[in-house]
Amino acid sequence: MKFMLIMRSTDEAVAAYKEIPFEQVIEAMGKYNESMIKAGVLAAGEGLTDAAEGFVVDFSAETPLITDGPYGETKELFNGFWIIEVSSREEAAEWASRAPLGAGSFLEVRRVTDMSDFPADNEWIEKEAGWRDEAAQRAQQ
Repeated sequence: MKFMLIMRSTDEAVAAYKEIPFEQVIEAMGKYNESMIKAGVLAAGEGLTDAAEGFVVDFSAETPLITDGPYGETKELFNGFWIIEVSSREEAAEWASRAPLGAGSFLEVRRVTDMSDFPADNEWIEKEAGWRDEAAQRAQQ
């Protein structure tokens, strides 16, 4: 099973993070990532730039509206993510609880769907499976 660990923080946690030397943050994250790599559970993970560099596409109107960041409250934003592949929800919770995050930081943990979550006899699900196979073949070349 794949799970996404979505990193969120309060304003206070962001301020506290800025007080920690960057090298210390990178080392802690590096050690955490290394432990997941060595255990064979890390499938992906990335940090994100500041929300001020992003934008939101709102589909409430007939024509989607694009709004530059920052947007939303800090606690609504996410700062980065990991995707881990583990055997159970409990194992995902165990890895999530090891993240080197401080007070005011949160990890939202959500299972990533896979092809078994959808009806196999659907035309678009069949196409999706084919596209994924093609992408995997290209990646191996």
